[in-house]
Amino acid sequence: MSDPTELLERNRAWAGRVVGEDAGYFRRLAAQQKPRYLWIGCADSRVPANVIAGLDPGEVFVHRNIANVFSHTDLNALTVLEYAVSVLQVEHVIVCGHYGCGGVGAALDQQRHGLIDNWLRLIKDVAAKHERTLADAPDDAARADRLAELNAIEQTRNVCTTSIVQEAWARGQALTVRAWIYGLSDGLLRDLGFVVRGPDEVEAAHRLTV
Repeated sequence: MSDPTELLERNRAWAGRVVGEDAGYFRRLAAQQKPRYLWIGCADSRVPANVIAGLDPGEVFVHRNIANVFSHTDLNALTVLEYAVSVLQVEHVIVCGHYGCGGVGAALDQQRHGLIDNWLRLIKDVAAKHERTLADAPDDAARADRLAELNAIEQTRNVCTTSIVQEAWARGQALTVRAWIYGLSDGLLRDLGFVVRGPDEVEAAHRLTV
């Protein structure tokens, strides 16, 4: 079994490299948090937001959970969204799914998984909503990939319909909400075409992307 204290050594080496390149880096970072982006993504260890987007610490505010779900009853997600939009004044909210998502796969496999089945119900609801579209997929892998895309779009729509985002738009705050997906096999982010800058654009964006 590996020893996690190795991470402390890695941290010291990393901090030393950063200070060597920029002596004031941590002082500036400690003094202010001003990210332009809120990233709502999957908790999968292979999808770290700042790494795959090429951003430094402090440039992106992050909320992650299994299969990048955004539920109107999830106080954790709502609190993150409220803080990001109302306090940090982020300019962009990005909901990012990924191909090969274990949560999406589990929502499709017709198996019982225990406690997580209560969470997977939210993804199964997306699958049921788009049953015809998913039925047209040529195989299970393609079906899972398409559900990962649809899930990202539906969760993005959920973000748009929160009172938090609706009130931000009502007061004239510049805020864009969009859906992306990430490919584990090639490391590329893809725009799913769901881009909304105001309340009147939500349904049109949804129709065009699903």
